Amino acid sequence: MINAVGREIPEEILKQTGKQPFMGVHHFDGYEYKKDGPVTKCVINSEGSKLVESIHDVLVKCGIKDGMTLGFHHHFREGDYVVNMVMEEIHKMGIKDITICASSLGKAHDKLVDMIEDGTIVGIQSSGVRGKIGQAISEGKLKGLAIMRSHGGRVRAIESGEVRIDIAFIGAPTCDDYGNCRGIGGKSDCGVLSYSMVDADYADKVVAITDCLVPFPNFPAHISMTKVDYVVVVDEIGNPDKIATGAAKPTSDMRKLMMADYCTQFVVNTPYFKDGFSYQTGVGGASIASTISLAKIMKERNIRMRFGVGGLTKPMCDLLENGQVDALLDTQDFDLNAVESVINPRHFRISAGEYADPFNKGAVVNKLDFVILAALEVDVKFNCNVVVGSDGVITGAQGGHPDTAAGAKCTIVISPLLQGRIPAICTDVTTVTTPGESVDVVITDYGIAINPLRQDLIEAMKDVDLPFKTIEELRDIAYSIVGEPERVQFEDKIVGIIESRDGTVMDVVRQIKKFEFSGE
Repeated sequence: MINAVGREIPEEILKQTGKQPFMGVHHFDGYEYKKDGPVTKCVINSEGSKLVESIHDVLVKCGIKDGMTLGFHHHFREGDYVVNMVMEEIHKMGIKDITICASSLGKAHDKLVDMIEDGTIVGIQSSGVRGKIGQAISEGKLKGLAIMRSHGGRVRAIESGEVRIDIAFIGAPTCDDYGNCRGIGGKSDCGVLSYSMVDADYADKVVAITDCLVPFPNFPAHISMTKVDYVVVVDEIGNPDKIATGAAKPTSDMRKLMMADYCTQFVVNTPYFKDGFSYQTGVGGASIASTISLAKIMKERNIRMRFGVGGLTKPMCDLLENGQVDALLDTQDFDLNAVESVINPRHFRISAGEYADPFNKGAVVNKLDFVILAALEVDVKFNCNVVVGSDGVITGAQGGHPDTAAGAKCTIVISPLLQGRIPAICTDVTTVTTPGESVDVVITDYGIAINPLRQDLIEAMKDVDLPFKTIEELRDIAYSIVGEPERVQFEDKIVGIIESRDGTVMDVVRQIKKFEFSGE
């Protein structure tokens, strides 16, 4: 069946998953449903402690068994220790057929590949995966389907009952013996616990794992004792120094700085750039640089931002310190400066549901004026790919990309024209993760393309001195430099699905084709 972005979704996948093909960003607007609820074990006694001696003991208390679904969060990013320590103990216990439902997985979790290969783990549900897990899934080693969801889509899936988490594990930088968790105050601070809030609300069993036990009450709690069944103290839950990895750093690359300047000039010439505007940026070097340059123009024109939202970095937090933004709404901290900023009374923690869930009564993303995003590939229909590399291997994450793109008044994607020798602007992306109807502007180092659906933005830019081109012209320039790339070769086997934030199927991911070479 052909879906709304022109991708063929095999009927067997729709039958296997019980899902519908993607039918458009706003297809479910006004949809009504009844939220799911967790199994809750009442605590009425006055023993006063939920402490359990070890990971092993808490797994036994939670009734761990084959076939369960386990929830994890990724606020420590590449510094996370919790997933591995829990899964290593499960592996020792001989438990099989586990599905991991994580807000994201990365290179820190490469050890899980052995458990995928031996059947300990048979399902991965995540915003995305990087490192060896993505390679393993792409090679067809995962027994079940990998399901890639946006941050908002994960909340929707859990709240609607599509996903039932049997046991959720929350890495808590501080926790008291009754389960009040905070993302700050310990030796392994990650700032906020936003992605794990839905796990705490809906999982049948909730385990807080901490390396800093503090006296009761650990208030104000980011996750309340009323949601937590057990508390385990370990030596270390993560390495905060690895929160800021890869893209989450400023850049000195002249190409990225040029794209950042293009982005800033575009933003300030739209009708949305006015006192009280709202804004979110990604963590790519160009995106971070655009925030820094935008702050200078805001100061020059005496324009204030009403709120900034999303995963936060130092430049966004500097706006708060400098009095240029009224409030920051935080779901994740991408560097230690952002972690430290959480103590500011105008730096608010929000849940992933408040941030981006399409199936609640209104998420923050719907109030965004601007969102600045990155992409691995963009095609001539403005569809974006942020999960599957040009070699066909799963190597990224949806994150809040589709959520913010759908909600913002002006969605800007920044991408260099070429990623190495690979065109980032192409005829068809390898895999669609964000539909082109949600993407308004694409900014490259060779020019800027505005989606023809946004004639209002085209009109607003008619006298602006920026290098505007059509998206087809950008593609043609890329192809003229490096040639049109050959399509990635895949096997027939489907190893994963890209789920739209509303739960429909945006695209499928097939097993990469292995080539055998023979020589003399």
